[in-house]
Amino acid sequence: MPEVLKAPLVVEFPFTRSLGPVQSAFLTGLRERVVLGVRAGDGRVLVPPVEYDPVTAEEIRDLVEVAPTGTVTTWAWNHAPRRGQPLGTPFAWVLVRLDGAGTALLHALDAPGPDAVRTGMRVRIRWAEERTGAITDIACFEPYDGAPGQPTGSDGEFEGEPVTGIVAPARLDYTYSPGRAQSDYIAALATRRTVGERCPSCRKVYVPPRGACPTCGVPTAEQVEVGPGGTVTTFCIVNIKARNLDIEVPYVYAHIALDGADLALHGRIGGIPYDQVRMGLRVEPVWTEGARYPDHYRPTGEPDADYDAYKELL
Repeated sequence: MPEVLKAPLVVEFPFTRSLGPVQSAFLTGLRERVVLGVRAGDGRVLVPPVEYDPVTAEEIRDLVEVAPTGTVTTWAWNHAPRRGQPLGTPFAWVLVRLDGAGTALLHALDAPGPDAVRTGMRVRIRWAEERTGAITDIACFEPYDGAPGQPTGSDGEFEGEPVTGIVAPARLDYTYSPGRAQSDYIAALATRRTVGERCPSCRKVYVPPRGACPTCGVPTAEQVEVGPGGTVTTFCIVNIKARNLDIEVPYVYAHIALDGADLALHGRIGGIPYDQVRMGLRVEPVWTEGARYPDHYRPTGEPDADYDAYKELL
């Protein structure tokens, strides 16, 4: 049996959001070394603040400053920090209820080891040297055995421009394994063949295969070579250039039903002006040197397929 494949993958994008008046005040306050919460209808001070009461759903705007000291309510030790986390050495994730707050704030605690952390321990904020109006303005928490900290007396009004929006990088690192069926499919592509699998019950051929029939719910194992030619069933015209993709816009991505397949796969259409691509267009794969999958599909010159021949594959 061929080796089941796996590969490290990264999904990364900048997440941009605007801030309402409450979140704007909270992040602007962090920039000024002030922690603001908001008072809910039951009298609790919520930190971090929210714009709507979690009990009544009413809008709340009553900002309240809390102290930079607090108590750990629960914790978990992080023995192997990952990229982008608050500290580069092992630390504890903690929920801290700051003095004056009725809820807990999640952040990192700089401690020498898990034996030094406990529920109920007292901590204080360690501020970042450079602050921009983000949660990272709190560099971390650190153990503290002094008197409770005192609020600065801020009423939420600060010098300088308020923070009205943030850009936060979102990144997911993971290892993907396509499983037995798709590993076989990818291995066949390396020899410029497209192989699907037939359901033993409904007899449909799925490309790419998933290892089971989505209709009947039974395993598939019988391999069937399909194509190489196929029919465009539907398509879209792409007008936005993707980063790191050396293809000039506009271009066309289409669903292509390969001959012998009962499921359309998608691929780029080339060798024809984008505005001449159409449903029913007959296409064939174009391989580039050393590629493990077709670079694109081009017209074969055959007459267009009749609609009835592919209508069930739309």
